[in-house]
Amino acid sequence: MNIVIFGAGGRAGRQAVAEARRRGHRVTAAVRDPAAHGDLTDVRVVAGDVTDAASVEHAAAGQDAAISAAADLSLSVPPHDFFTASSRALATGLAKAGVRRLVVVGAASVMPGASGVLLMDEPGYPREHRFFSLGHAAGLDELRACDLDWAYVAPAGDFDHGGTRSGRYRVAEHGDPASRISSADFAIALIDEIEAPRHHRAAVSVREA
Repeated sequence: MNIVIFGAGGRAGRQAVAEARRRGHRVTAAVRDPAAHGDLTDVRVVAGDVTDAASVEHAAAGQDAAISAAADLSLSVPPHDFFTASSRALATGLAKAGVRRLVVVGAASVMPGASGVLLMDEPGYPREHRFFSLGHAAGLDELRACDLDWAYVAPAGDFDHGGTRSGRYRVAEHGDPASRISSADFAIALIDEIEAPRHHRAAVSVREA
């Protein structure tokens, strides 16, 4: 397949690129500044702004599916503004490019916990990054209103950034703050969703097997 990956220069994006290439897919890596990502090899690197519909359409031309692993961790733009703008731009730009399948890297905090309440609203859940979680939640709401065939995939708890690729994961019944998954195993879930979508317009939590 031809897969465009927005935010390909970030941690989750790079793992998604590696997993897609491992399986023989052709990857277009969309990043804000291609000159800053000379280490992205064996892929086509293009300039792409995930918050701009015209830029998304241009980067997605000729693609079969898209992954968005983009986030503004510098907080130069408020999270609410970034994630709502990116969801709207992806919905519009991908549709114009004729790309129907989208998988978005999400946050555990906006997934239901064991109680059925969103993790970020459960007692004892860390509050220091709530503004970031609310931004993710607003972006997810925008996705729910679009006509794309989308999946929002989040770790059930958090990433184990020091973890290695085990080659396994499982879909979690609910979010769990104690759960961890390596970035490499999370990327397997992303590409699985692209290749054989199990969920249509759904949010999915994944964890280590």
